[in-house]
Amino acid sequence: MTGIRKAAVIGAGTMGSGIAAHLANAGIEVVLLDLDASVAAGGVQRQIKAHGFMDPAFASRITTGSTVTDLALVEGADWIIEAVAERLDIKQALYAALETHRKPGAAVSSNTSTIPLAHLIEGRSDDFAAHFLITHFFNPPRHMRLLEIVTGPRTEPATARKIEDFADIRLGKGVVICRDTPGFIANRIGCYWMAAGVNEAIALGITVEEADAVIARPFAIPATGIFSLTDLVGVDLMPYVLRSQQESLPADDGIQSYAAEPAVMTKMIAAGHLGRKAGAGFVRVSADRKSREVIDLASGDYRPQQKVVSPSLEDSKGDARALLLHPGLGGRYALAVMGNTLVYAALHAPEIAASPADVDTAMRLGYGWGLGPFELIDRMGAAWFADLVAGTGGVVPPLLKEAVAAGGFYKVIDGVRSVLMPGTGAHVPVALPDGVISLPALDLKRAPVMAEQAAELIDLGDGVACFSLKTKMNTFGPDAFAALHKALEITGRDFRALVIGGEGTVFSAGADLRAALAMSEAGDRAGLTAFVDEGHRAFDAIKYAPFPVVAAHGGLALGGGSEVMLHCDRIRAFSEATMGLVETRVGILPGWGGCKELLARFASSPDTVHGPVAPALAVFDVIFPARTSSCAFDARRIGFLKAADAISMNRDRLIADAKADALALSGGYAAPERALFALSGPSGRAALRNVIDAAADAGRISAHDRVIAEALAVVLTGGADADPVRPLTEEAVETLEREAFLDLVFREPTRERMRAMIATGRPLRN
Repeated sequence: MTGIRKAAVIGAGTMGSGIAAHLANAGIEVVLLDLDASVAAGGVQRQIKAHGFMDPAFASRITTGSTVTDLALVEGADWIIEAVAERLDIKQALYAALETHRKPGAAVSSNTSTIPLAHLIEGRSDDFAAHFLITHFFNPPRHMRLLEIVTGPRTEPATARKIEDFADIRLGKGVVICRDTPGFIANRIGCYWMAAGVNEAIALGITVEEADAVIARPFAIPATGIFSLTDLVGVDLMPYVLRSQQESLPADDGIQSYAAEPAVMTKMIAAGHLGRKAGAGFVRVSADRKSREVIDLASGDYRPQQKVVSPSLEDSKGDARALLLHPGLGGRYALAVMGNTLVYAALHAPEIAASPADVDTAMRLGYGWGLGPFELIDRMGAAWFADLVAGTGGVVPPLLKEAVAAGGFYKVIDGVRSVLMPGTGAHVPVALPDGVISLPALDLKRAPVMAEQAAELIDLGDGVACFSLKTKMNTFGPDAFAALHKALEITGRDFRALVIGGEGTVFSAGADLRAALAMSEAGDRAGLTAFVDEGHRAFDAIKYAPFPVVAAHGGLALGGGSEVMLHCDRIRAFSEATMGLVETRVGILPGWGGCKELLARFASSPDTVHGPVAPALAVFDVIFPARTSSCAFDARRIGFLKAADAISMNRDRLIADAKADALALSGGYAAPERALFALSGPSGRAALRNVIDAAADAGRISAHDRVIAEALAVVLTGGADADPVRPLTEEAVETLEREAFLDLVFREPTRERMRAMIATGRPLRN
């Protein structure tokens, strides 16, 4: 459908090799060229080390070579991406050479963010210009979702659409169409924001720690704030990017008032303190690795990192409006940076984008903001913010005045989220890409079929419902189980199939650990027994429902979050989603069928060595070390995903893809038969004990690790009386899970692990 089967990338630097790696992630053949073939080969190796590939094996999809001797390799490419140095003469010379090698109809794009498209195609043929566009990726290409696309008056719409569809569906990008202006959208706003953040901090004398804290949480911005983000981007790269912006923009643009390279950054660059890539930037880990040090913005020297003490933050309690009004240092810094950035965005949005929604999307996807600038203004109130700007001596931009008159940048009209169009005073629907299902958008249109405190059931259309948790971290507890049973009943009565999932970055963190610890400390064996049994009943109800159930796995799934998916007919996983049965980290075992379902998977897998001991060894190797997949392809290698489970590259399309999977299963669906397990018994347990002994002798496991490992060995081998010739039922294996769980959960070392995980988020080895 997307029409891209082979691609070529020219320029094997950080961006070019990263783009090539992600094209390989999408499953296509890639050619990567540089002046020297060894540079291109080195680019592939760097991407393997930097985890640019979702699976290191995907590197085999890339052929490397030299632009001097191997340019003919691009002849079969459907898309050629130029990612060479930001010099017009170099780019134009390359395009001239490509004229003789590019196949008819092949798209050509530049990754530039500084050179206008019209300049790039000067002197090129009409056919070349018709298939040329700018595709601005963000670094690293695998992880950064934003792709800005710029077309010219000579670009064929069909070419742009082909690249947009491929980038969306196969590369998982959030595509934003930009106007051909310097920095496009995200860097136009983001560079101003970062320049303001550094320069205003120096001018006001605020510390790096307080500056990042002030900018982050109150404005739904990642904790990296300004300075840690600069470290991530590169202390040496930021001045280059800012200078290129300043050189391209008019003299009266707001960014001109800020230094691209303040003296403190000049000193840092000279000392090699270039950010995370150098191990030291505005923040570095001390020489003894026991503490962190931070640059003093006045002297440019390192000092110990300090706890953030900010009366502005404390008094405002995280409220953005209160913070912007606060007279303290943090409030003045917030006003100087965020206030001015929001004004800058409102001033230039009509110039750089078709609508404020495009600006908001670009800043969310390109800079990780939780809310785009206009969403942030609406949260505070457009009229309130306009009064703040005027009251502090600023000029209220025309677009902000329009928003005040129109009642905000966004409205819900007839159940559809709509955005203000500049110059019209009217709101128009915010369009979703074709084929995308948005749960929040559905919630605006109609009430959920079922709305409980712990979860809701949403009608996806075509006879498919979606069960979506609403608990903290989407954990399972009594209320969630009750809602799940109710949802299954409604689905069986009124729908053909069920999808389980939501749209956040957490699918489910599993069991409510605090509740389990509280029952353990209270000695509530009956309560914990009921807790385990309820999970078994709920997840078995999913597995044996009279309709297909598909998990839409869009983020983090740990413990019970993975167990619920293992009971579904299919898993539709977002490519970057992770899974793991991590219970051993808190001193217990999977208690809701995780052992049982992995045993069934490995017993039936063609990759597992046959025999009753092999599945137990394979499952032990997953559960005991609490293996967690790094992405969906890794989950497939580990065994969490079956061959029939599908992977979606774009999280935004996950619900729609899962719905399609459910519909495909619904015709003539029959629930699976109950499984039987030929477990190995004492002989298998002896084999596992040999593994445990070896790990203990090598000092790789702690005393409580051994207790957990031996309990797991009992479950996986069927208990003391198991014999492969007498298969066990699923219920029998679940009983073993419950007994092992209850034995471990009341042990004090387990409680210590639970307390440590709750307090620190890190596992305790005891």
